[in-house]
Amino acid sequence: MFPMLLHLHLRVVTVLMVMQAMSPVTTVAAAAQRPITLPGCPDKCGNISIPYPFGVKEGCYFDMTFSIACNLSTTPPAMFYAPLVLQAIGNYFEGQQNLEGIRPNMDGTTNELLDIDIARAEVRVTVPISSDCSMNESYHELNFSSITSPSISISSTKNVLVGIGQRFSALIDGETSATNYSASCNSLFDTPETAQNGACMGLGCCEAELAPGLDSIRVWMYKQSSNSMWKTFPCSYSMAVEKSWYNFSLQDLYGYGALERKFPRGVPLVLDFAIRNDSCPADGMTLPTACRSDNSRCVNATYGPGYLCKCKDGFDGNPYIPNGCQDINECELRDEQPALRDQYRCYGICMNTIGGYDCRCKFGTEGDAKTGTCTPMFPLAAMVATVGIIGVTFIMVTVLLFKLLFEERRKTKEFFVKNGGPILEKVDNIKMFKKEELKPIIQSCNVIGKGGFGEVYKGLLDNKLVAIKKSINVDKLQEKQFTNEIIIQSKVIHKNIIKLVGCCLEVDIPMLVYEFVPRGSLHDILHGSTKECLPLQKRLNIAAGAAEGLAYMHSKTSTTILHGDIKPGNILLDDNFDPKISDFGISRLIAIDKTHTKCVIGDMCYMDPVYLQSGLLTNKSDVYSFGVVLLELLTRQKASSSEDTRLVKRFLDAYTEDHKGAIDLFDREILLEGNTEVFHNLAILVVECLKFEVETRPEMTDVEERLQTMKRSYVPKSISDASSSIDT
Repeated sequence: MFPMLLHLHLRVVTVLMVMQAMSPVTTVAAAAQRPITLPGCPDKCGNISIPYPFGVKEGCYFDMTFSIACNLSTTPPAMFYAPLVLQAIGNYFEGQQNLEGIRPNMDGTTNELLDIDIARAEVRVTVPISSDCSMNESYHELNFSSITSPSISISSTKNVLVGIGQRFSALIDGETSATNYSASCNSLFDTPETAQNGACMGLGCCEAELAPGLDSIRVWMYKQSSNSMWKTFPCSYSMAVEKSWYNFSLQDLYGYGALERKFPRGVPLVLDFAIRNDSCPADGMTLPTACRSDNSRCVNATYGPGYLCKCKDGFDGNPYIPNGCQDINECELRDEQPALRDQYRCYGICMNTIGGYDCRCKFGTEGDAKTGTCTPMFPLAAMVATVGIIGVTFIMVTVLLFKLLFEERRKTKEFFVKNGGPILEKVDNIKMFKKEELKPIIQSCNVIGKGGFGEVYKGLLDNKLVAIKKSINVDKLQEKQFTNEIIIQSKVIHKNIIKLVGCCLEVDIPMLVYEFVPRGSLHDILHGSTKECLPLQKRLNIAAGAAEGLAYMHSKTSTTILHGDIKPGNILLDDNFDPKISDFGISRLIAIDKTHTKCVIGDMCYMDPVYLQSGLLTNKSDVYSFGVVLLELLTRQKASSSEDTRLVKRFLDAYTEDHKGAIDLFDREILLEGNTEVFHNLAILVVECLKFEVETRPEMTDVEERLQTMKRSYVPKSISDASSSIDT
């Protein structure tokens, strides 16, 4: 046997080899993004894929012959294919003379695993180059190598023996499962001019085929005489290498260790793997343990014992894992890779099927589309008539579609004009939304409220919560109201007035888009099923904020704006219970067009009786309505439309008889924490706002100032003190 053995593991790295030609051809199956290993198992070491039955930890490989040791601490990360053993042999030159001065080179090279191809059952590795380098005519440095593995064989179809040198024989010997084996090739030339680049035919370079089924080999060489040309051609090389990978160059003959410096990582070698401890069962029997995919099949190993798992025809992937073999879409592959059209022939209409594909003749023809023998089914006249009918039908459908599209655009333009588009598109600070933008929100599941003028929807628009107001009925009056409401609100920018974001005019029922106010209306807070706790300080904040918004509309805009429909339902509250006045449906009737109206619109419970009788809406009309809202806020009682039970009437009657009797109508929740002075001032303010004589009512600015003063100066008493005060 070989005298001095150096055992090396095969290292797999995540970088490409020095020469790009070392990379494998990418297959269709490899390109698919599918699982390649068992669940929970790493499928890579660095950038190198590790498909099952190979694996990097226990439970992730089929058996120890497929174990991979991954070392991520190196740069680049490295893996070791444990069953593969390389032996570097030095100080061995059997049959040669002049051994004096022979020095063994025991330095091992880096051996890398390049990739694993499950479909071809191949492992590509790098192996060292065997060399014989002369320091003089009698002094040599020798490096031989051998490969041994129980689970692989050296591919005879993918590899060759290559020898490079001036005068020597490249040798390879090994073993198959049945016999020993040996092969060689000779390289001989006397003058460098006789050798040619690229030609490996015995002049400086020779090749020899390998026998099938080799599971161990030794690559070495034999020099036929002493090297008299050692200064020019000091080295000879032998290597088992992937076929067609090496391209002979005369430069590889010159200089000490030229080829080893050129390929410091070694050269690629293709190995065939198989599962060696079993064989394929008879037809109809259960597949062996390794073939786990439903669409897999078993194939006996070509050389030596064992078997391989393959995907059935029409499938690709990893047959060694559950559901690893997936259907191939042959029709898509034909389109994506024209080179595959000969493999998946179709001269008609291609349709993928599970495990294959169908190819049907085009309309009007019959035959075998896979062989291209489709022929017409109908006479020429019938074909012309059929095509004519189809053409006419197509033209009619196209015309109809264009007509519908034109009609849709015409209606959209009509709606835009009807809803005041020509006027509103000139208004600043208002965004015009397309109907398609609002469609996802205008759904019944998003309705959050209904009012006198329509429904309100909640939804996300441009990643912000909004409330969309959509009118229920449309008439000429409401069309005009809609335009005026937008114009008015575009001029109003105040923290206590709801912000109008934009509108949509392209629909029969115009829509307004507002900022979303999360707590809903004051009416919901006061009278909803879940009543919020409202201490006096919070009620003063609501009253003062609403008054501030109305005062801004009356006195602090370039044109006086009257609301005309102040009520708890039109006062919205944010998370901090800060009020925002909404719904300017009535205000637009008076503020822009005229001072009187024959059509009085609004909630009768909060409406100024003078406005109700005369149709004259003034700023004092809003003051009256605010007085009713303030009274409802303090009493937490609804303003009833019944004359006998109307809250305003009961309060004014009680105030006329005894001020304390009127205060007794206030909500007990605030009476327990308040004081007589605050309640007295609030009662006076309510009475002044509700006076029938319009000119004696205070201005909204005065109402705001008095409420802001009470809000700033109010200090609640303790509940015990408040109770004593009420009892006395």
